[in-house]
Amino acid sequence: MNKPLILITNDDGHDAPGIEVLTNLMTQIGDVVVVAPDGARSAQSNALTVTHPVRFKKVEEKEGLIRYVCTGTPTDCVKLALNEIVDRRPDLIVAGINHGTNSAINVIYSGTMGAVLEGCENGILSIGFSINDHSSNADFSHFEKYVLQIAREALKNGLPHATCLNVNAPVGEIAGIRVARQCDGRWTKEYAKRIDPRGGSYFWLTGNFENHEPDAEDTDEWALDHGYISIVPTKIDLTAYAAMDTVRNWNL
Repeated sequence: MNKPLILITNDDGHDAPGIEVLTNLMTQIGDVVVVAPDGARSAQSNALTVTHPVRFKKVEEKEGLIRYVCTGTPTDCVKLALNEIVDRRPDLIVAGINHGTNSAINVIYSGTMGAVLEGCENGILSIGFSINDHSSNADFSHFEKYVLQIAREALKNGLPHATCLNVNAPVGEIAGIRVARQCDGRWTKEYAKRIDPRGGSYFWLTGNFENHEPDAEDTDEWALDHGYISIVPTKIDLTAYAAMDTVRNWNL
């Protein structure tokens, strides 16, 4: 029997510490192909490269592991891997480990989760892993055993159609795992204004996250704030089914 084939990508770039940790972990489970961007592609969501060619090159090959670097986005990486690189359908796609969480509304901006949703769209078991630490020297050690546990359980049990997992971890000691829902919140004060030497304005993306339900104990934000890993089952179907009757009752 072949080992499971695991495809890995990220949005922090091929040389980010998080993807190195994830790659080392996944080689304990199966044969691994890494196709990662050649630089940071954070907040790219499901972006595709459409105005210029996308290229990739092999940078490492050894038993059980092949690495490629790609000039495109995380979603480009998954598409290219499935269409041009892997010789069999992956059993699992994992993205990360992202430096910074993709909890709450961040899931719609995330390049990491964009890649996961692309895998999910193709009917492949897909998981995004993130940690609540943006630093380049983030400590993943407390998270590692849970990454392996979640990946193995997902391979064993599968997920419902059109569903993937958004997994986020706190920093430091972990209290356990909670299956949660996406927290209701939004970013405010999103740009910091600066003045250049010529007197012109420019802006840096910044922002403050407002949690609209800080006391709700079933959300991903609550889990992270209390030392738990959050697992949010996430769907690619964006239909608001509960609103369909509301719209049907309009005078259309």
